[in-house]
Amino acid sequence: MWRFTPESARYSVHVDPEQHAPTPSIGRRGSYAKGVARRTEILDRAIEVFRERGADGTSLRSIAAAIGVSHAALLHYFDSREQLLIAVYAHQGAGSDGDAAVDAQRTAVDVMVHAASENVRVPGLVKLYSTLVAASLESSSELGKAYFTERFERLRLDLAERLRAEQRQGTVRTDVDPMQIAALIIAASDGLQIQWLLEPSIELEDTLRVLATLLEP
Repeated sequence: MWRFTPESARYSVHVDPEQHAPTPSIGRRGSYAKGVARRTEILDRAIEVFRERGADGTSLRSIAAAIGVSHAALLHYFDSREQLLIAVYAHQGAGSDGDAAVDAQRTAVDVMVHAASENVRVPGLVKLYSTLVAASLESSSELGKAYFTERFERLRLDLAERLRAEQRQGTVRTDVDPMQIAALIIAASDGLQIQWLLEPSIELEDTLRVLATLLEP
């Protein structure tokens, strides 16, 4: 288990022993099942609000009002607006993972195509992600830096493992380093999503699939 707990924010990643996949938990989870369920309900309702309004210029107090809880109730689980927004992004990602068996069969490129297509279905999610990543570069954003550093590392390792399997199967060229290609696939996906924000006519899925052609033996 990897854990980051500065005084100003709470962030931990718990590893599922069966799926070997880290599960992020940002903020306080609650001591009992009721508290965990309440936190999940808040995140579910927050996602719905962001789908309708986006997250621009939204204070923690106004978010609480929009989802129908008191400001104090929100502060019980999240210390700051940044903490809540990262938790919302992580929660949305966890909820869109889908069937684990299907995911295990996806190629490295397919993983990113699927993620990008899921992101653009939720208005504001791509912008929220881009905003949070940019904010994590600020020296004051310990939580954001820790979360996205771990996320990128975990994603690179996962994609590299898939690429190695594809190399053994003969579907990906063997003269490229899997970790380097994994980093490039992530960069292509993130960059294309930013371009899509500026110009929605860009074909995200088709453009990303070009990577699979470039990686053929």
